[in-house]
Amino acid sequence: MNTTTKKRHPPIACCGIDCGLCPHYYTAGSSRCPGCGGPDFELKHPSCGILTCCVKKKGLEVCGLCPEFPCSRLRGWHAADSFVTHARSLENLRAIKRDGLPAFLRQQARRIRLLEVMLAEFDDGRSKSLFCTAAALLPLDALDSAVKEARVADQDLDRKERAQLLRKSVEAVAAAGGLVLRLRNKR
Repeated sequence: MNTTTKKRHPPIACCGIDCGLCPHYYTAGSSRCPGCGGPDFELKHPSCGILTCCVKKKGLEVCGLCPEFPCSRLRGWHAADSFVTHARSLENLRAIKRDGLPAFLRQQARRIRLLEVMLAEFDDGRSKSLFCTAAALLPLDALDSAVKEARVADQDLDRKERAQLLRKSVEAVAAAGGLVLRLRNKR
């Protein structure tokens, strides 16, 4: 079965990862990831057991909609990262279970829009991963404020200086919330 016809929202993975906030989702060329169950996903991730269970076997969009959630497949999933943070994956699925997928997708669309502004206006070629992680982890209102402040303050700054300004701003928001904007290795 072709998962691309069943998974309508590739920016949110079955497992709760924010694919739409991943650096590989915003990469040009052959390393670009289409998101969970997106076009040609099987060519990038041919053996995703979570996708197989969720979409192919149960016909669901995300694991948070499954009556068995959380199951053993997701145990410890949020504890380490890949190319994108997994830190909020279970929290994302709980929010979907509690508030519904449409509410989560609205929130995620707002995060994606902010990330797209950060990448278009502030990425210096070295900040994409940090901006993606910030978009996934920071509280939305604080992230929005940081981007707005950087947009106002960057009148005569070059791209590198704008990136540095936004980096400092999102890192300050993260520090105030006890968050670290680095990907965690598997232990």
